[in-house]
Amino acid sequence: MSRSLNKVTLIGNLGNDPEVRSTTGGNRVATFSLATSRSWNDAGGQKQEKTEWHRCVVWNTKNSQLADIVEKYVHKGDKIYVEGRIEYRQWQDKENQTRYSTEINVRELLMLGGAPGGGGGRGTSEHEGDASNGRPRAAAVAAKATGGAGGDDFEDFPGALADEDDDLPF
Repeated sequence: MSRSLNKVTLIGNLGNDPEVRSTTGGNRVATFSLATSRSWNDAGGQKQEKTEWHRCVVWNTKNSQLADIVEKYVHKGDKIYVEGRIEYRQWQDKENQTRYSTEINVRELLMLGGAPGGGGGRGTSEHEGDASNGRPRAAAVAAKATGGAGGDDFEDFPGALADEDDDLPF
């Protein structure tokens, strides 16, 4: 039997404050745009940069209130780590045109920017709730990405994920 995997991992900055709403069934959902950027030097030595925008969707579930946590703690410009799955949707608009969207259904989220006044990153997932930890930001990301095992590998490179000079327009 063949298995498949639909997993997305992103680290980026929020373009706007999250929008939170309730469904007709009473469930809460948060949506936000996450910007990821890459830069390189072209053949002529000129610095080039490209920013990709990702639409992220976070749901409250019976095991977690992640959408409520996003509403309370995540704001425009914040650097966050998200992990989830990619989903493609299509629908007919009012003019009967077929529309398409690509979304990241977020299952885990880490706030990497630290609390105002300093401190480490705060991590949340559908399994943990809202928790603060005292580990360095990069180590917290590594621990999340590996399911809590290991994570000390990033301690050798404390600045690996702390690049604050990302030239994003917000």
